[in-house]
Amino acid sequence: MADAISSFWGPVTSTTECCEKNYAYSSYIAEFYNTISNIPSILLALIGLVNALRQRFEKRFSVLHISNMILAIGSMLYHATLQHVQQQSDETPMVWEMLLYMYILHSPDWHYRSTMPIFLFIYGALFAIVHSVVRFGIGFKVHYVILCLLCIPRMYKYYIYTQDTSAKRIAKWYVATLFLGGLCWFFDRAFCKQISGWPINPQGHALWHIFMGFNSYLANTFMMFCRAQQRGWTPKIVHVMGILPYVKIEKPKTQ
Repeated sequence: MADAISSFWGPVTSTTECCEKNYAYSSYIAEFYNTISNIPSILLALIGLVNALRQRFEKRFSVLHISNMILAIGSMLYHATLQHVQQQSDETPMVWEMLLYMYILHSPDWHYRSTMPIFLFIYGALFAIVHSVVRFGIGFKVHYVILCLLCIPRMYKYYIYTQDTSAKRIAKWYVATLFLGGLCWFFDRAFCKQISGWPINPQGHALWHIFMGFNSYLANTFMMFCRAQQRGWTPKIVHVMGILPYVKIEKPKTQ
């Protein structure tokens, strides 16, 4: 949301702005709450990465958690500067992350093991090149939603074939955080004029970041559980201080 305060980064060049006053707290941070709200995503991804490395999960999950961190850092850069170049550092990793989810979800049933990752890599590289030249607006959002929808059937298949109640609960929380985050994003976009007149701005886009940080962590945890079951690693869901779930496995001695 435009404001009259001078900025370190110069005029806004991004194609999208959120319902938050620019440079309200610092000349170095355009959207303060939308920037710092990415910190939980980084911390949650770091926790997931440590768990994946400590228990020697497949490298795909380490890459996935790192991808979550890169996305959150890119989002911080974008919201801090509102520059078109930094907008790409937010949007391009969003597409790469969904391609990675598609690979993890579909690879167990893919007969040609090298074909799928090669195709997804080329697709992601081409998108990055085109996105660096073309300023996508609504087209990017439609493209991203389509990628998300392509993942839902396989996630649902994993859910219905999972018998563990704790894992199913994680999947339900995944849906709940997605729904709540989506509501926050929608109201921030659709009712910005009304919200701007309120004494306190609820910072819907910042809440979207927080909900989606937990959403990504829950999605990763559920997929790690399902993959561990496929590998025969006897997974179970345990909690950090009884709150944050993670997957604990017991690999056979032969592995």
